[in-house]
Amino acid sequence: MAKAKAPDDLSDLFEAALRARDHAHAPYSRFPVGAAVRSASGAIFTGCNVENAAYPSGVCAETAAIAAMVCAGERDIAAILVLGQTDEPLTPCGACRQRILEFATPRTLIYCASASGPGVAWTMEELLPHAFGPDRLSKGAP
Repeated sequence: MAKAKAPDDLSDLFEAALRARDHAHAPYSRFPVGAAVRSASGAIFTGCNVENAAYPSGVCAETAAIAAMVCAGERDIAAILVLGQTDEPLTPCGACRQRILEFATPRTLIYCASASGPGVAWTMEELLPHAFGPDRLSKGAP
């Protein structure tokens, strides 16, 4: 998997994810995460992880941001940035990769940020190769 350098024009996504991360509810893992989705219209939607005492029934930041986008009536992710408090860029978990796929294309960029800023980006296809997505379902439908 080749790492692509993140472009410099991600300050709006980074700042939105940073603000979202500051609102995370992570008393169990102590691992706050923020995410920012840019939809096809250019709007930005944010989310943070929200943990629950009935661990692990919490919500990931990416899931919350995607839910906000869908609730606003949008369905297409143009880009997403994920941010933790780590020194290394944070990638989405496997379940969130699948959730992102639902609203992304194989070429959609997923920006993985560290606490110091956007670090690397991968396409959806690079992060989840040979994915089972909505297109697989339509091929088997009558």
